[in-house]
Amino acid sequence: MSIQKRLSRLKGYMSIPSKSNEQEQPLSPQLDEKLSIPYLEQWEAFGAKPFFFDGQYCFVREVSYPLHYQHGHYQLSELVDVHRQWKHSHLEHPLSSKHHEISDLFFFDTETTGLGSGAGNTIFLLGHARLLDDRVMIRQHFLPNPGAEVALYQSFLSEVNYTTLVTYNGKAFDWPVLKTRHTFLRDVVPKLPAFGHYDLYHASRRMWKHKLESVRLVNVEKEILGIERHEDIPGFLAPMLYFDFLSTQNPEGIFGVLKHNEIDVLSLIVLYTHLSKQILGANEIKNVTEQFEMARWFDALGEVSAAQETYERVAESNGQEAAKARWNLSLIYKKEKRYEEAVAIWQELLQDKSDLLKIKAATELAKVYEHHFKQVEEAYTYALQAYEIWKSLVRAFKQKDETKEQELLRRLHRLERKLKK
Repeated sequence: MSIQKRLSRLKGYMSIPSKSNEQEQPLSPQLDEKLSIPYLEQWEAFGAKPFFFDGQYCFVREVSYPLHYQHGHYQLSELVDVHRQWKHSHLEHPLSSKHHEISDLFFFDTETTGLGSGAGNTIFLLGHARLLDDRVMIRQHFLPNPGAEVALYQSFLSEVNYTTLVTYNGKAFDWPVLKTRHTFLRDVVPKLPAFGHYDLYHASRRMWKHKLESVRLVNVEKEILGIERHEDIPGFLAPMLYFDFLSTQNPEGIFGVLKHNEIDVLSLIVLYTHLSKQILGANEIKNVTEQFEMARWFDALGEVSAAQETYERVAESNGQEAAKARWNLSLIYKKEKRYEEAVAIWQELLQDKSDLLKIKAATELAKVYEHHFKQVEEAYTYALQAYEIWKSLVRAFKQKDETKEQELLRRLHRLERKLKK
């Protein structure tokens, strides 16, 4: 039977509204089906109701938060502010939401029976949050037994715009696991679209890997976002609590897992807000290392103007980030054929504490004087300087890099030949 016929036949049992219907509708299974569900009163008191499909059921729980709710350093309403800024930004960035409505963003997290993405790993909880006009709505889809995956994925896939999922390491974990499980059910539930979503893990790692011992979400929450979890169930206990639930059907322990997941998706909203503020206000970032990493991010994305402006801010500071920012800025000037400005930076870097930066600066000076200014003698002086600094490093650390040494020597010998002509 086709999925369309199944949906038509079971329309009376389905309780999740389509995405186009923003009014939240109550879930209303038939009485005899209700009576067969263990601990139903406890589930309903916790805000979860059964969703029936194809002779199976899963639980769907809904929780609302007002926009003024404070989660760590931010109110949830600040997502509205950054979305408005994205709409007016010229930046083309992987985290930009300017091509989407704010209600299209689904902040998504899963709980699974294991850490792998193979066929033996089952998703037992799918949670997502989205911002509506006056509140944040969290919806969680819970698998009450392994045989109810069709109902679970039907309830989830009929609701979520999964091309705008916002996750934490979802590209490497949540989505591959979901795709694996979906493979077994693809004939009876809606198909998955082409992959696409925002993964905040990669942004967090780029920004804070030098600052945090680990960029696990719980660390980012505490150290960056100011979120403190109280009486929270650690994520590693979730599989054990789920297996205990399967044996007893008593949901008391699993309610803590749902609360943990609820905090996770709220934290994704706040993390997306924080990262967006840093991207959109990169020149105002107070931490120099974070500001430098943001400039490098712009550079890697080809946002040259934004990268240059942020590098210039970092270059005004003190310390190693300032020197590295000047070096990266010089490469932008070189690419734009602004050779005099690049040369000024390279000559300045010859006085830097870092011998590696000195070698790179001297090498670039040798190149530009040989090929652009056509001053071979000056080029030879800088090439020799680069080689001598390199030799002193080799003597000090007793580690040779034959490839690098041959590169320096080839340039030096070529310039020597040119001088003899």
